[in-house]
Amino acid sequence: MRALLVDDDVSLARLLADYFVPHEVELELQGSLPPATLDRLRRAVKEHGLNGVNHAKDVGGQGCSQLELTVIGEELGKATGALWAIVPHPAVALKHGTPEQIDAYLRPSCAMERRACVAVTEPQAGSDPRMIGTRADRRDGRFVLNGEKWFVTSGDVADYVIVHANVDGDPDKPTLFLVDKALPGVRIAREPKFTHTYVFGHPEFLFEDVEVGEDRVLGPIGGGLELTKDWFVEARLQIAASTLGAAIRAFELANAWASERRQFGRAIRDFQVVEFMLADMAVEILATKSLVYRVSWEIDSEADRKLVHARASALKLQASEMAGRVLDKAVQIFGGRGYMRENAVERLNREVRVDRIWEGTSEIQRVIIGGQLRKRGTAAFTGW
Repeated sequence: MRALLVDDDVSLARLLADYFVPHEVELELQGSLPPATLDRLRRAVKEHGLNGVNHAKDVGGQGCSQLELTVIGEELGKATGALWAIVPHPAVALKHGTPEQIDAYLRPSCAMERRACVAVTEPQAGSDPRMIGTRADRRDGRFVLNGEKWFVTSGDVADYVIVHANVDGDPDKPTLFLVDKALPGVRIAREPKFTHTYVFGHPEFLFEDVEVGEDRVLGPIGGGLELTKDWFVEARLQIAASTLGAAIRAFELANAWASERRQFGRAIRDFQVVEFMLADMAVEILATKSLVYRVSWEIDSEADRKLVHARASALKLQASEMAGRVLDKAVQIFGGRGYMRENAVERLNREVRVDRIWEGTSEIQRVIIGGQLRKRGTAAFTGW
Protein backbone atom coordinates (compact mmCIF):
# COMPACT_ATOMS: atom_id res chain seq x y z
CA MET A 1 0.00 0.00 0.00
CA ARG A 2 1.15 3.54 -0.69
CA ALA A 3 2.38 5.89 2.03
CA LEU A 4 -1.01 7.56 2.25
CA LEU A 5 -2.00 4.90 4.79
CA VAL A 6 0.95 5.70 7.01
CA ASP A 7 1.93 9.02 8.55
CA ASP A 8 4.86 9.00 10.98
CA ASP A 9 4.48 5.24 11.33
CA VAL A 10 0.84 5.55 12.44
CA SER A 11 -1.23 3.15 10.35
CA LEU A 12 -4.86 3.34 9.32
CA ALA A 13 -5.59 0.72 11.97
CA ARG A 14 -3.92 2.97 14.55
CA LEU A 15 -6.05 5.91 13.41
CA LEU A 16 -9.12 3.76 13.98
CA ALA A 17 -7.96 2.58 17.41
CA ASP A 18 -6.72 5.97 18.64
CA TYR A 19 -9.38 8.31 17.27
CA PHE A 20 -12.56 6.49 16.29
CA VAL A 21 -13.04 3.51 18.62
CA PRO A 22 -12.65 5.56 21.84
CA HIS A 23 -15.73 7.60 20.89
CA GLU A 24 -18.01 4.73 19.83
CA VAL A 25 -19.87 4.24 23.12
CA GLU A 26 -20.12 8.00 23.72
CA LEU A 27 -21.73 8.43 20.30
CA GLU A 28 -24.08 5.51 20.91
CA LEU A 29 -25.28 6.73 24.30
CA GLN A 30 -25.39 10.46 23.53
CA GLY A 31 -26.58 10.22 19.91
CA SER A 32 -23.97 12.72 18.72
CA LEU A 33 -20.44 13.93 19.37
CA PRO A 34 -19.47 17.42 20.55
CA PRO A 35 -18.31 19.80 17.80
CA ALA A 36 -14.84 19.97 19.34
CA THR A 37 -14.52 16.18 19.13
CA LEU A 38 -15.67 16.12 15.52
CA ASP A 39 -13.17 18.85 14.65
CA ARG A 40 -10.37 16.82 16.25
CA LEU A 41 -11.39 13.72 14.30
CA ARG A 42 -11.54 15.68 11.05
CA ARG A 43 -8.06 17.05 11.67
CA ALA A 44 -6.78 13.53 12.31
CA VAL A 45 -8.31 12.32 9.05
CA LYS A 46 -6.61 15.08 7.11
CA GLU A 47 -3.30 14.64 8.91
CA HIS A 48 -3.32 10.98 7.93
CA GLY A 49 -3.90 11.79 4.26
CA LEU A 50 -7.41 10.39 4.05
CA ASN A 51 -9.12 13.44 2.59
CA GLY A 52 -10.43 13.11 -0.95
CA VAL A 53 -9.24 9.51 -1.24
CA ASN A 54 -11.53 8.81 -4.21
CA HIS A 55 -10.37 11.71 -6.38
CA ALA A 56 -7.26 12.48 -8.40
CA LYS A 57 -4.31 14.36 -6.96
CA ASP A 58 -4.62 17.17 -9.49
CA VAL A 59 -7.93 18.22 -7.89
CA GLY A 60 -6.64 17.87 -4.33
CA GLY A 61 -7.45 14.21 -3.75
CA GLN A 62 -5.19 11.29 -2.89
CA GLY A 63 -5.45 9.46 -6.21
CA CYS A 64 -6.23 6.10 -4.65
CA SER A 65 -6.86 3.06 -6.78
CA GLN A 66 -10.06 1.08 -6.25
CA LEU A 67 -8.06 -1.60 -4.43
CA GLU A 68 -6.69 1.03 -2.06
CA LEU A 69 -10.19 2.41 -1.52
CA THR A 70 -11.32 -1.11 -0.65
CA VAL A 71 -8.55 -1.51 1.94
CA ILE A 72 -9.47 1.85 3.46
CA GLY A 73 -13.20 1.05 3.46
CA GLU A 74 -12.66 -2.35 5.04
CA GLU A 75 -10.63 -0.97 7.93
CA LEU A 76 -12.92 2.00 8.56
CA GLY A 77 -15.99 -0.25 8.34
CA LYS A 78 -14.93 -1.77 11.66
CA ALA A 79 -15.94 1.45 13.45
CA THR A 80 -19.45 1.66 14.86
CA GLY A 81 -21.69 4.71 14.67
CA ALA A 82 -20.66 5.08 11.01
CA LEU A 83 -17.65 7.05 12.21
CA TRP A 84 -16.14 6.13 8.84
CA ALA A 85 -18.38 8.87 7.40
CA ILE A 86 -15.98 11.45 8.82
CA VAL A 87 -13.58 10.38 6.06
CA PRO A 88 -14.94 12.31 3.04
CA HIS A 89 -15.63 10.68 -0.30
CA PRO A 90 -16.68 13.67 -2.45
CA ALA A 91 -19.33 12.51 -4.94
CA VAL A 92 -17.75 10.90 -7.99
CA ALA A 93 -20.01 12.98 -10.27
CA LEU A 94 -18.06 16.10 -9.27
CA LYS A 95 -15.16 15.06 -11.49
CA HIS A 96 -17.44 15.75 -14.47
CA GLY A 97 -17.88 19.37 -13.42
CA THR A 98 -16.67 22.38 -15.33
CA PRO A 99 -13.30 23.86 -14.30
CA GLU A 100 -15.20 26.52 -12.35
CA GLN A 101 -17.32 23.88 -10.58
CA ILE A 102 -14.25 21.83 -9.75
CA ASP A 103 -12.60 24.89 -8.20
CA ALA A 104 -15.74 25.92 -6.31
CA TYR A 105 -16.93 22.49 -5.14
CA LEU A 106 -14.57 19.55 -5.73
CA ARG A 107 -11.25 21.01 -4.61
CA PRO A 108 -12.59 22.43 -1.34
CA SER A 109 -14.46 19.16 -0.72
CA CYS A 110 -11.23 17.19 -1.09
CA ALA A 111 -9.58 19.66 1.27
CA MET A 112 -12.40 19.07 3.80
CA GLU A 113 -13.38 22.74 3.57
CA ARG A 114 -16.76 21.93 2.00
CA ARG A 115 -19.01 18.88 2.11
CA ALA A 116 -21.67 17.59 -0.27
CA CYS A 117 -24.69 15.39 0.20
CA VAL A 118 -26.55 13.63 -2.61
CA ALA A 119 -30.34 13.96 -2.85
CA VAL A 120 -32.05 11.36 -5.04
CA THR A 121 -34.72 9.43 -3.11
CA GLU A 122 -38.21 10.90 -2.63
CA PRO A 123 -41.40 9.86 -0.81
CA GLN A 124 -42.71 8.25 -4.02
CA ALA A 125 -39.40 7.50 -5.76
CA GLY A 126 -36.93 4.93 -4.53
CA SER A 127 -35.85 2.10 -6.78
CA ASP A 128 -37.70 3.57 -9.79
CA PRO A 129 -35.99 6.85 -10.80
CA ARG A 130 -38.73 7.69 -13.30
CA MET A 131 -41.02 8.34 -10.34
CA ILE A 132 -38.89 11.31 -9.26
CA GLY A 133 -41.10 14.36 -8.90
CA THR A 134 -38.51 17.04 -8.14
CA ARG A 135 -38.39 19.34 -11.13
CA ALA A 136 -36.15 22.10 -12.42
CA ASP A 137 -38.10 24.51 -14.62
CA ARG A 138 -36.32 26.89 -16.94
CA ARG A 139 -37.18 30.46 -16.22
CA ASP A 140 -35.42 33.58 -17.58
CA GLY A 141 -32.09 31.87 -18.11
CA ARG A 142 -32.18 30.12 -14.74
CA PHE A 143 -33.63 26.98 -13.21
CA VAL A 144 -36.23 26.93 -10.46
CA LEU A 145 -36.21 23.77 -8.34
CA ASN A 146 -39.20 22.40 -6.47
CA GLY A 147 -39.47 19.06 -4.74
CA GLU A 148 -38.86 16.93 -1.69
CA LYS A 149 -35.94 14.57 -0.98
CA TRP A 150 -35.63 11.90 1.69
CA PHE A 151 -32.73 10.00 3.30
CA VAL A 152 -30.14 12.63 2.39
CA THR A 153 -27.18 11.12 4.21
CA SER A 154 -24.95 13.70 5.94
CA GLY A 155 -27.32 16.45 4.82
CA ASP A 156 -27.14 17.99 8.27
CA VAL A 157 -23.40 18.71 8.01
CA ALA A 158 -23.16 19.32 4.25
CA ASP A 159 -23.08 22.86 2.92
CA TYR A 160 -24.24 21.97 -0.59
CA VAL A 161 -26.58 19.41 -2.11
CA ILE A 162 -26.26 17.51 -5.39
CA VAL A 163 -29.92 17.35 -6.41
CA HIS A 164 -31.32 14.87 -8.94
CA ALA A 165 -34.23 16.63 -10.70
CA ASN A 166 -36.10 16.42 -13.99
CA VAL A 167 -35.73 19.45 -16.24
CA ASP A 168 -39.19 20.92 -16.98
CA GLY A 169 -40.65 17.86 -15.26
CA ASP A 170 -39.55 15.58 -18.10
CA PRO A 171 -38.44 12.15 -16.78
CA ASP A 172 -36.31 11.79 -19.92
CA LYS A 173 -34.22 14.77 -18.75
CA PRO A 174 -32.88 13.73 -15.34
CA THR A 175 -30.19 16.23 -14.40
CA LEU A 176 -27.91 16.96 -11.46
CA PHE A 177 -27.75 20.41 -9.88
CA LEU A 178 -25.26 21.90 -7.44
CA VAL A 179 -27.39 23.63 -4.82
CA ASP A 180 -25.86 25.59 -1.97
CA LYS A 181 -27.75 24.75 1.20
CA ALA A 182 -27.86 28.42 2.23
CA LEU A 183 -29.92 29.42 -0.84
CA PRO A 184 -33.41 30.78 -0.22
CA GLY A 185 -36.01 28.02 -0.47
CA VAL A 186 -33.75 25.20 0.74
CA ARG A 187 -34.78 23.85 4.12
CA ILE A 188 -34.64 20.71 6.19
CA ALA A 189 -38.19 19.54 6.87
CA ARG A 190 -37.25 17.05 9.59
CA GLU A 191 -34.51 14.71 10.77
CA PRO A 192 -36.03 11.28 11.40
CA LYS A 193 -34.44 8.78 13.79
CA PHE A 194 -33.31 5.43 12.47
CA THR A 195 -32.49 1.98 13.83
CA HIS A 196 -28.76 2.61 13.64
CA THR A 197 -26.69 5.30 15.30
CA TYR A 198 -24.94 7.44 12.70
CA VAL A 199 -22.41 10.16 13.42
CA PHE A 200 -24.32 12.42 10.99
CA GLY A 201 -27.98 12.55 10.02
CA HIS A 202 -30.27 11.63 7.12
CA PRO A 203 -32.60 14.64 6.92
CA GLU A 204 -35.52 15.27 4.61
CA PHE A 205 -35.13 18.34 2.38
CA LEU A 206 -37.67 20.64 0.80
CA PHE A 207 -36.80 22.75 -2.24
CA GLU A 208 -39.31 25.55 -2.73
CA ASP A 209 -38.72 27.84 -5.72
CA VAL A 210 -34.95 27.52 -5.36
CA GLU A 211 -33.23 29.49 -8.12
CA VAL A 212 -29.91 28.33 -9.55
CA GLY A 213 -28.01 29.48 -12.60
CA GLU A 214 -27.12 27.39 -15.62
CA ASP A 215 -23.58 27.25 -14.22
CA ARG A 216 -24.90 24.98 -11.47
CA VAL A 217 -25.89 22.16 -13.82
CA LEU A 218 -23.49 19.27 -13.13
CA GLY A 219 -22.81 17.35 -16.32
CA PRO A 220 -25.14 17.45 -19.32
CA ILE A 221 -28.87 18.10 -19.13
CA GLY A 222 -30.48 14.67 -19.24
CA GLY A 223 -27.27 13.02 -18.05
CA GLY A 224 -28.16 12.85 -14.39
CA LEU A 225 -29.17 9.19 -14.34
CA GLU A 226 -25.86 8.03 -15.84
CA LEU A 227 -23.89 10.13 -13.35
CA THR A 228 -26.04 8.80 -10.52
CA LYS A 229 -25.34 5.24 -11.70
CA ASP A 230 -21.61 5.94 -11.48
CA TRP A 231 -22.15 7.19 -7.93
CA PHE A 232 -24.13 4.04 -7.12
CA VAL A 233 -21.27 1.85 -8.38
CA GLU A 234 -18.77 3.65 -6.15
CA ALA A 235 -21.16 3.60 -3.19
CA ARG A 236 -21.89 -0.11 -3.62
CA LEU A 237 -18.20 -0.94 -3.63
CA GLN A 238 -17.75 1.20 -0.53
CA ILE A 239 -20.60 -0.64 1.19
CA ALA A 240 -19.08 -3.99 0.22
CA ALA A 241 -15.78 -2.97 1.80
CA SER A 242 -17.28 -1.47 4.97
CA THR A 243 -19.63 -4.39 5.62
CA LEU A 244 -16.67 -6.73 5.15
CA GLY A 245 -14.81 -4.75 7.82
CA ALA A 246 -17.80 -4.88 10.16
CA ALA A 247 -18.05 -8.65 9.74
CA ILE A 248 -14.33 -9.11 10.40
CA ARG A 249 -14.45 -7.12 13.63
CA ALA A 250 -17.49 -9.02 14.86
CA PHE A 251 -15.87 -12.33 13.93
CA GLU A 252 -12.67 -11.48 15.80
CA LEU A 253 -14.59 -10.39 18.90
CA ALA A 254 -16.81 -13.47 18.84
CA ASN A 255 -13.84 -15.78 18.34
CA ALA A 256 -12.02 -14.25 21.33
CA TRP A 257 -15.16 -14.41 23.48
CA ALA A 258 -15.73 -18.06 22.60
CA SER A 259 -12.32 -18.85 24.09
CA GLU A 260 -12.83 -16.67 27.17
CA ARG A 261 -16.38 -17.65 28.08
CA ARG A 262 -16.58 -20.90 30.02
CA GLN A 263 -19.70 -22.95 30.69
CA PHE A 264 -20.02 -26.49 32.00
CA GLY A 265 -16.33 -26.50 32.79
CA ARG A 266 -14.94 -25.60 29.38
CA ALA A 267 -14.70 -22.81 26.82
CA ILE A 268 -17.87 -22.49 24.77
CA ARG A 269 -15.84 -22.82 21.56
CA ASP A 270 -15.27 -26.45 22.57
CA PHE A 271 -18.96 -27.10 21.94
CA GLN A 272 -19.41 -28.08 18.33
CA VAL A 273 -22.44 -25.87 17.80
CA VAL A 274 -20.34 -22.77 18.57
CA GLU A 275 -17.31 -24.08 16.71
CA PHE A 276 -19.39 -24.61 13.60
CA MET A 277 -20.80 -21.06 13.80
CA LEU A 278 -17.25 -19.70 13.91
CA ALA A 279 -16.25 -21.94 11.01
CA ASP A 280 -19.16 -20.71 8.89
CA MET A 281 -18.29 -17.09 9.70
CA ALA A 282 -14.67 -17.67 8.67
CA VAL A 283 -15.63 -19.17 5.32
CA GLU A 284 -18.18 -16.45 4.51
CA ILE A 285 -15.66 -13.71 5.26
CA LEU A 286 -12.91 -15.43 3.29
CA ALA A 287 -15.12 -15.86 0.24
CA THR A 288 -16.43 -12.28 0.35
CA LYS A 289 -13.02 -10.74 0.91
CA SER A 290 -11.63 -12.66 -2.05
CA LEU A 291 -14.48 -11.45 -4.24
CA VAL A 292 -14.28 -7.80 -3.15
CA TYR A 293 -10.54 -7.63 -3.68
CA ARG A 294 -10.72 -9.42 -7.01
CA VAL A 295 -13.33 -7.06 -8.45
CA SER A 296 -11.48 -4.02 -7.06
CA TRP A 297 -8.34 -5.16 -8.87
CA GLU A 298 -10.40 -5.76 -12.01
CA ILE A 299 -11.75 -2.20 -11.90
CA ASP A 300 -8.20 -0.88 -11.64
CA SER A 301 -7.45 -2.92 -14.75
CA GLU A 302 -10.10 -0.86 -16.59
CA ALA A 303 -12.74 -3.53 -17.05
CA ASP A 304 -15.82 -2.82 -19.18
CA ARG A 305 -18.02 -0.23 -17.46
CA LYS A 306 -21.24 -2.25 -17.80
CA LEU A 307 -19.52 -5.35 -16.49
CA VAL A 308 -18.27 -3.34 -13.52
CA HIS A 309 -21.83 -2.18 -12.86
CA ALA A 310 -23.04 -5.79 -12.84
CA ARG A 311 -20.28 -7.02 -10.57
CA ALA A 312 -20.69 -4.06 -8.21
CA SER A 313 -24.28 -5.22 -7.70
CA ALA A 314 -23.08 -8.75 -7.01
CA LEU A 315 -20.52 -7.44 -4.51
CA LYS A 316 -23.01 -5.26 -2.68
CA LEU A 317 -25.54 -8.09 -2.48
CA GLN A 318 -23.04 -10.69 -1.28
CA ALA A 319 -21.18 -8.50 1.22
CA SER A 320 -24.22 -6.86 2.83
CA GLU A 321 -26.10 -10.12 3.25
CA MET A 322 -22.96 -11.92 4.45
CA ALA A 323 -22.42 -9.25 7.10
CA GLY A 324 -25.99 -9.72 8.34
CA ARG A 325 -25.44 -13.46 8.76
CA VAL A 326 -22.07 -13.06 10.45
CA LEU A 327 -23.32 -10.38 12.84
CA ASP A 328 -26.32 -12.48 13.79
CA LYS A 329 -24.02 -15.37 14.73
CA ALA A 330 -21.71 -13.03 16.66
CA VAL A 331 -24.63 -11.77 18.75
CA GLN A 332 -25.69 -15.36 19.41
CA ILE A 333 -22.21 -16.37 20.56
CA PHE A 334 -22.11 -13.44 22.99
CA GLY A 335 -25.55 -14.37 24.31
CA GLY A 336 -27.09 -11.68 26.55
CA ARG A 337 -23.94 -9.58 26.29
CA GLY A 338 -24.47 -9.47 22.55
CA TYR A 339 -27.67 -7.54 23.16
CA MET A 340 -26.01 -4.75 25.16
CA ARG A 341 -25.32 -1.51 23.32
CA GLU A 342 -21.93 -1.20 24.97
CA ASN A 343 -20.91 -4.28 22.99
CA ALA A 344 -19.61 -3.50 19.49
CA VAL A 345 -21.31 -6.56 17.97
CA GLU A 346 -24.71 -5.25 19.09
CA ARG A 347 -24.08 -1.91 17.44
CA LEU A 348 -22.68 -3.44 14.27
CA ASN A 349 -25.64 -5.81 14.07
CA ARG A 350 -28.04 -2.87 13.89
CA GLU A 351 -25.86 -0.84 11.61
CA VAL A 352 -25.28 -3.39 8.85
CA ARG A 353 -29.01 -3.99 8.44
CA VAL A 354 -29.46 -0.86 6.35
CA ASP A 355 -26.77 -1.99 3.92
CA ARG A 356 -29.30 -4.35 2.38
CA ILE A 357 -31.48 -1.33 1.63
CA TRP A 358 -29.64 1.88 0.77
CA GLU A 359 -27.82 2.51 -2.51
CA GLY A 360 -30.09 -0.14 -4.04
CA THR A 361 -31.90 -2.85 -2.13
CA SER A 362 -30.86 -6.50 -2.27
CA GLU A 363 -33.86 -7.08 -4.50
CA ILE A 364 -32.75 -4.39 -6.95
CA GLN A 365 -29.27 -5.92 -7.04
CA ARG A 366 -30.84 -9.23 -8.02
CA VAL A 367 -32.82 -7.49 -10.77
CA ILE A 368 -29.59 -5.97 -12.13
CA ILE A 369 -27.77 -9.30 -11.94
CA GLY A 370 -30.67 -11.08 -13.62
CA GLY A 371 -30.72 -8.52 -16.42
CA GLN A 372 -27.01 -8.97 -17.00
CA LEU A 373 -27.47 -12.73 -17.15
CA ARG A 374 -30.06 -12.26 -19.91
CA LYS A 375 -27.82 -9.87 -21.86
CA ARG A 376 -24.40 -11.39 -21.29
CA GLY A 377 -24.98 -14.93 -20.14
CA THR A 378 -23.38 -16.64 -17.19
CA ALA A 379 -19.85 -15.70 -18.24
CA ALA A 380 -20.37 -12.19 -16.78
CA PHE A 381 -20.13 -13.84 -13.37
CA THR A 382 -18.23 -17.07 -14.04
CA GLY A 383 -15.87 -16.30 -16.90
CA TRP A 384 -12.88 -15.13 -14.90
